[in-house]
Amino acid sequence: MFEIINSSTLQEFESFIENHPKGHFLQSSRWGKVKSSWDWQAIAVRGEDGKIKGAMSVLIRKMPMVPYTLMYSGRGPVCDPHDKETLHELTEGLKVLAKKHRSYAVKMDPDILSSDEEFIANMQELGYKRHFGSKNFEGVQPGYVFRLNVKDKTEDELLGAFHSKTRYNLRLSVRKGVTVKLVQPHELDAELTHFSAIMDETGTRDGFIVRPKEYFASIMKELGENARLYMAYWDERPIAGTLAIWFGNKVWYLYGASSNAYRNVMPNYQLQWEMIRWSLEKNCDIYDFRGVSGDTSPENPLHGLYLFKKGFSGDFTEFCGEFEMVFKPAVDLILNKGLSAARDIRRKIVIGKKRKEAEKQAKPAERAPVTLQEKDKKEDTPAE
Repeated sequence: MFEIINSSTLQEFESFIENHPKGHFLQSSRWGKVKSSWDWQAIAVRGEDGKIKGAMSVLIRKMPMVPYTLMYSGRGPVCDPHDKETLHELTEGLKVLAKKHRSYAVKMDPDILSSDEEFIANMQELGYKRHFGSKNFEGVQPGYVFRLNVKDKTEDELLGAFHSKTRYNLRLSVRKGVTVKLVQPHELDAELTHFSAIMDETGTRDGFIVRPKEYFASIMKELGENARLYMAYWDERPIAGTLAIWFGNKVWYLYGASSNAYRNVMPNYQLQWEMIRWSLEKNCDIYDFRGVSGDTSPENPLHGLYLFKKGFSGDFTEFCGEFEMVFKPAVDLILNKGLSAARDIRRKIVIGKKRKEAEKQAKPAERAPVTLQEKDKKEDTPAE
């Protein structure tokens, strides 16, 4: 039987999520506090020994202008993916929550590989529809990532496995005077202002909508010691930054931003290396670079991002996709079309405005002076 998590069982749930191999920060109640516009609830299933053997949290959001909600389980469920009984009980719990909250559908994107045919078959047998989605970034969570196995590895072993150009750019960044610092609590507000400004610049350049500073501040507050902000400086100027999360046996590279200027000093290589070092510090199994495109052809505009992350010698990982259980098909059909159209329109409007503003304020991009004799100019260009 399933049970709904309450205040008396929340700590037990959190411990299970954090220590399970499939645990994920998106399943934590702390992430639920970050997503404050959604309600958070969780379900658990116990084994014969009375201990939790499977769990799943959901975010529940009231939809505009209709009396229905949508449920979303980021990287859920957390259990043995081949335990059909547990998957069944968790699904029954979802149905109870759906009835209580008038949900028209529940969506989830499990941390399960696309090659796991047994899990996929189990989910489809339970009534879930599988959506493959695009090979780029149209889904809520990336369908393709690079993951670096850091278990029992040393820094030297990891560095030795990097692509030679990645090692070169990492050393070049240091030689050109880039410094990376871990932001301390008393510096957080000022550094988040720098990070948010650089993130706006990145979003305008790459065509995506950017979260406000308050959102990043909420992550740092609610995740506490499980979240870190790293900032890269050149000549005392903030030029790039990353936000990372440690949870259980993994560290994730969650957000990254880089200024249009100073890209020739390669700050992103040092930032990635510091986050990888954090995963070693915490004795993790995996460092997750997060999303890349599933289309790895050189013609893809996202190919540079793929090459940058590939250079750290992680494993190219394809997840099994998104699963959806629909409780009210007519509502699902109407809202999915409406929401998709609204997102596209909003993105075009927001990005268009920011690009026009950037063009008005545009100045020639400033580059750090090159003080090294560079025999190969190609080696001094960003790979990301």
